[in-house]
Amino acid sequence: MCARILTGTCSWTDPTLIDCGGFYPRRSMSAAERLRFYSAEFHIVEVDSTYYSPPSLRNAELWAERTPAGFTFDVKAFALLTGHGTRLERLPPELRETVTADHGKTIYLRHLSQRGVDLLWELHRAALEPLRRSGKLGALLFQFAPWFRRDRRNAAYIAELGQHLPADRVAVELRGGGWMEPQTAGRTLAWLERHGLAYVSVDEPQGFPTSTPPVAAATSGLAYVRLHGRNADTWTARTATAADRFNYLYSEDELREWVPRIRELARSADEVHVLFNNNYRDVGIRNARQMTLLLADE
Repeated sequence: MCARILTGTCSWTDPTLIDCGGFYPRRSMSAAERLRFYSAEFHIVEVDSTYYSPPSLRNAELWAERTPAGFTFDVKAFALLTGHGTRLERLPPELRETVTADHGKTIYLRHLSQRGVDLLWELHRAALEPLRRSGKLGALLFQFAPWFRRDRRNAAYIAELGQHLPADRVAVELRGGGWMEPQTAGRTLAWLERHGLAYVSVDEPQGFPTSTPPVAAATSGLAYVRLHGRNADTWTARTATAADRFNYLYSEDELREWVPRIRELARSADEVHVLFNNNYRDVGIRNARQMTLLLADE
């Protein structure tokens, strides 16, 4: 029996999506109206705002209230938990107080006291309870920084993710760093499976030090696929906005490359999440619609 496949996008609030007029019927729609409109067509979305600041209880309550039963939110973990830095002002006051010294404007996890680290994990557990309680929390996505390399310390950190979030499914996206090289990929996938963590299969531009090959693998009951687009010209460039990096519309032939892989994942897992991260205007929406039709075409 094949798993349920949920297809959607990695944002419903990207400014270029709202402004382009290609999806939402009115630019003047409220936040509540936009989420209700999105969730009337798709059954899943990935929350990326929680990468920039920790999740909040109030937002999770509103997300749960504004979506129908059975809708799923995958939530991206805050930057500090994935090896990235963040601006000091993005930290909530209670976390700002735990910064151990003056480290300038950019803070990393190592700059928090142990109390601050513990508090950050608690924020993720407590703030997402409305989604958890309503059955709408899909997984916590940890998209690690490209410099988060394969070594014992980093492997131990990933292995402990489930201990910090015992009630949740955890998905891990690795970006270069030696994790998925031909000689290490098998060991990486087996290790993730041993720890009950979902490997995030990716489609992205190849040929860069940060590139991860498009290996489709299920290492837990959840299989997770993220399609970033294939715009090699902007992949590592400094662009005016984050959306400019993901300006890429997959052709139908390119989407068809993933159809048998996703169907195979559905035979290995209990549920498959297919998320389009080509968040530029409405291209992700268009590709998510195409993929939904292709997967339904037996």
